[in-house]
Amino acid sequence: MRGGDAARRPRSWRPRSLRARVILAFVVVAMVAATAASAAGYAAARASLVDETQRRAVDSVRDQVTRLAPEVAYPPDQQTLDRLRTSLGADAMVTFEGLTSASGGALGLISDELRADVAQGERFAVQRVVDDSGPKLVLATPILLTGVDGSRRDSGIEVYVVQDLAPTEAQLDQWTRVVVLTIVGALPLAVVLALLVSRSVLRPIQRLAHSANELAEGNLGTRLTPSGRDELADLASTFNNTAAALERSVGELRDREAEARRFVADVSHELRTPIMALTSIMEMLEADARDRSPEELELATMAVDRTRKLSRLAEDLLELSRLDAGAVELRLEHVDVAHVVADTVRTRGWSDDVDVVPAGPVAARVDVRRLDISVANLVGNALRHGSPPVVVEVRAEADDVVVVVTDHGPGLPEGVAADRLFGRFYKADSSRTRSEGSGLGLAITLVNARLHGGDVSARNSAGAGARFELHLPLRLGKENDAHA
Repeated sequence: MRGGDAARRPRSWRPRSLRARVILAFVVVAMVAATAASAAGYAAARASLVDETQRRAVDSVRDQVTRLAPEVAYPPDQQTLDRLRTSLGADAMVTFEGLTSASGGALGLISDELRADVAQGERFAVQRVVDDSGPKLVLATPILLTGVDGSRRDSGIEVYVVQDLAPTEAQLDQWTRVVVLTIVGALPLAVVLALLVSRSVLRPIQRLAHSANELAEGNLGTRLTPSGRDELADLASTFNNTAAALERSVGELRDREAEARRFVADVSHELRTPIMALTSIMEMLEADARDRSPEELELATMAVDRTRKLSRLAEDLLELSRLDAGAVELRLEHVDVAHVVADTVRTRGWSDDVDVVPAGPVAARVDVRRLDISVANLVGNALRHGSPPVVVEVRAEADDVVVVVTDHGPGLPEGVAADRLFGRFYKADSSRTRSEGSGLGLAITLVNARLHGGDVSARNSAGAGARFELHLPLRLGKENDAHA
């Protein structure tokens, strides 16, 4: 599975990362397998070597006793026992009734149990013992007499031979070192193999993760190239099918959304002229109704008010349609933002309910019309849903100009995320079907802020109500900015 733009991200070796777990698991399994195989081979070789050494020792002593037995005079005397013991080697003992011939320092290893086995007629008894000088093999056998008729009987002569197993033990120690070195040498090999395996297994997964991130960022044309016929190739094919289905679905949704926006823009544009004419007629009727009854004046005033709201709604819809279509170009001017904000409040007749905090000039390059609309939407929202006084502050922070609008009402609705307030047609109380505003003011403010490269946020203010902050970049020194 190959991805053309796979990200070269730094490899993670944290204990909880997949790569670390794969490598650790592979190394552990490899080392356990190598240790188990080496231990099993060593145990089998050790048992075989010990058994072979014991078999050879038994055969050697048996051959010696068989060869020397015919030469022994019966009943033997001390000299006969001495000669027989000398023929058997350095560590040997021969006994007959009360006579004993012994030599060597290992005869103390001959146990009473072994003597009992020989006395009970055991043809050949073997016992492994260990003393300070190392492991020993003690062999014991009686000498049998062969009669004229071929029958065999115990002569009463008992032979004990002690053989040193130090050479065998040295060979076993050498094998042990070889086994240990083999296991230690397998560790770096296991690590190298684990790195290769993890690389071959995790690289496709990393490419899949990178492609999934691209898909999440909106690059719906991202695809993977399946390689091979394994499960990872199946996963790549599944990812491609999912991405293709998602691209088709998103494309259809975008087409429908574009059609809906065009429809809203067309309707808003077509409604502007008749609504303007209707507004003029309603205002004329309102003026004529001043000389009529109070009921007729109230109805005329209500009709004018509703017509003006309908006009604002059409204007807002048209504005959003132009913003969504990207048909808006900022006309940046070098102005005093504090002066623009004060003019916005004064020209709309809000001076009695809105306090503009005196501040020094805040120079910035902004689109004055869009700044005026954004501030008017925030202040108007505060007046409709909060309580006076509404306080407006303007200040510069680092590279931004910040306009803060704070009311003294109940604050933001509980359980509602602040981002939802900037959604289109959002109503804090869903049971209210009528509102003094169009429900688009905050949405337009957000789009205007982001069009400038800024943002707008909302939260509750301690000791007051809701607090809205509009952040716009100062853009000082940038004389030729123009953004579509």
